[in-house]
Amino acid sequence: MRRIRLRLALAAFLVGLTTLALAANVRAQSDPVPVYKANCTLCHGADGGGNTPTGKALNVKDLRSAEVQKQRDEVLAGIIAKGRDKMPAFGKKLSPDVIDSLVLYIRQLAKR
Repeated sequence: MRRIRLRLALAAFLVGLTTLALAANVRAQSDPVPVYKANCTLCHGADGGGNTPTGKALNVKDLRSAEVQKQRDEVLAGIIAKGRDKMPAFGKKLSPDVIDSLVLYIRQLAKR
């Protein structure tokens, strides 16, 4: 009986550790800040304004602008996934959930 309790406690402990590790991994994947920094800041800048040398050369959109912010979420997600004009497509590199989190992040840029 004591062995069974010990095994159950050990199993519960391992399940708990696995759950914590998976939750941290999911949070890391859905956190848009590192994804934005890695994929968007070169052109759009940290603040989304597009005031980078590359952004100015490509005449990128200010993500905080009314023109961008008035777009529906689905439209912005489609632009991120499929690209538009000089913007590359990220649909093969980023999952739909990550793209959706980027859209929410873009919405927050306008509020800063």
